[in-house]
This record gives sequence, C-alpha cells and structure tokens, in this order.
Amino acid sequence: MKKNARIYVAGHTGLVGSAIVRALKKLSYQTILTRSHQELELTDQVAVAQFFESHKPEYVVLAAAKVGGIYANSHYPADFIAQNLNIQSNVIHQAKIHGVKRLLFLGSSCIYPRECSQPIKEEYLLSGSLEPTNRPYALAKIAGIEMCWAYNRQYGTQYLAAMPTNLYGPGDNYDLKSSHVIPALIRKMHEAKIANKEEVEIWGTGTPRREFLYSDDLAEACIFLLNLDESKYSALVSSETQAPLVNVGCGEDITIAELANVIASVVGFEGKINYNTAMPDGTPRKLLCVEKMQMLGWQRKTNLVDGLKIAYQEYMQYKQEKKTDCNILNEIS
Repeated sequence: MKKNARIYVAGHTGLVGSAIVRALKKLSYQTILTRSHQELELTDQVAVAQFFESHKPEYVVLAAAKVGGIYANSHYPADFIAQNLNIQSNVIHQAKIHGVKRLLFLGSSCIYPRECSQPIKEEYLLSGSLEPTNRPYALAKIAGIEMCWAYNRQYGTQYLAAMPTNLYGPGDNYDLKSSHVIPALIRKMHEAKIANKEEVEIWGTGTPRREFLYSDDLAEACIFLLNLDESKYSALVSSETQAPLVNVGCGEDITIAELANVIASVVGFEGKINYNTAMPDGTPRKLLCVEKMQMLGWQRKTNLVDGLKIAYQEYMQYKQEKKTDCNILNEIS
C-alpha cells in the first residue's frame, strides 16, 4: 500500500480497529478513513453506499462487528447474527461496487468446529459442529468468509479473511456482562484486590485451553497481509478449492486456570480463585495452526506476560479516565 492510499478501517474504535489505526499511523500512512458508529451505521445499506461513493477507499479492513463473551452470546443471539450479517454484507458489497483493491475481513477462531483436531488448520472450516454458546456469531463470520470467497470467484476481487485467536490489549471491553476472558479477569482481580476480598469466582472448570494474542501484534499482521506482494497475496485469495482464509495467532495455549493465576500475579491479587462449575466452559480447546503466516514471514512479538502487564496498565488508565469523567459530570450537575 502506498503511504497516501485511502485506507478505510471499519470499527476503528474497537479493540482490533484501534490497534490497526495506531499501527497505520506509526507506519506514516496518511489517509486513514474512519467513522464512528454515530457517524456511520454500518447496518444501514444506504448509508454505507453513500460513504463508499463519497470517499472511494482503495483498501478496507473490516474490523467492525458485534462481539462479546459467553454471557452476551447466550443472551443476545439474534443481535449477534443479524447485526454481523448486515455489517459485513453491506461493506463487502460496496467494496466490490467501488473497486476496492484489497479487503481484509476479520473473523474469529470460533468459526471452527467445537471438537476439532489441534492445532486447527484453515481447512478444518465446516468440518464439524460449532460450539453452541457462540453459534450465531460464528455462523455470521463463516458467512463473511464465504462471501469474500464467492466475490473473489465471481468478480475477481481480492478479499482475504484473517482469523485471529483470542485477543486482548488497549481499548478492550471491561464490562463483565459482555467482555471476553482476559479483560473480565483483569477487572475481577483488580476490584477484589482493592476491596481486600479473599476470593474471586470464575465461570467454568478452568480446564479449557485458550490461545491469546496481543492486539497490536494482530494489527501488524493485518498490515503485513495487505502489503504482501501480488504472487503471495493472489495465492491466498484465488483458490477455487480453498477459502481465502489465514489464521493469525501465536501457536501456544494455556488453560483458563493457568491464565487466571498469571493475571492474579500481574494484578497483585493474592486471594483464592474459585471455579463455578455450574457455568459453561465453552469449547474445550482452541489452538490455531499458524504455519501459513509463519511461512509468509510473520510471527507475534509480544509474549503473554508482557502483554498482560501492558493491558493491566491500560486498564488502570481506563479506570482513572472513567473516574475523571464522573467527577466532571458531578461538577457540571
């Protein structure tokens, strides 16, 4: 991508999108197109069409999505499938109409079957049943991959789907009802430490294994993919038999119990960790095979402990900013 290329990052205020914008700015890209949810409703077909007509992006990173953990997925399944289908359909279709050179669609490792050989290779897509707790979200993301592939085959577009593993980092969601495991545990551990609580409760048995990637590493991977030379990129998106899909992860996983202990150490919580086994575990294991990315020449830079330390400091800053905002509102009222 040329430094003055028009690059639209859909979902730039979220965990992934904000990391991509930071990375693009760090690399001196000059024309980064962004719109907040209030400025552009991506489920609105007409509004999306008008945006593409007005700004004509050359590259698109589709990081906008409705996301959440087990609680949110189980309580709002219709929202997860409907909103995500609308968002990606509108953006992908307008990208085709307006001649976008390359589009990168961000999915999730939950697209793969619940009972899957490990590590999970890209070709395992649609080889078994999905995890029930996030099935609507996963199906929407699978539809997005299929849409990219179908447009590539029918229209000769250059759309690629990147499937990141579990992510964490600056800009994460710390709402306990909708957050993923790392931000939820950081908040729980911190609040327990401040309140001098003797224990913290965690959903499930603690035995599921998960892989985690720092969000800035994913952002670097996204820009790396968009900048691949024509032959390598074409090999990813032009296959008639293989979906234009690439896993992005670190190739290592740990149990939720091990993760909880690491976060407790980083936060400084010294109490007991209790596991509520009446609550669901989710998929037993999700470890991505990242051989494809490694062969292309990319691998993660930030190890889990270092990433968690940065994430915790960011959470402390987030807490301070929230406190400041509350004080300002109190003074105004």
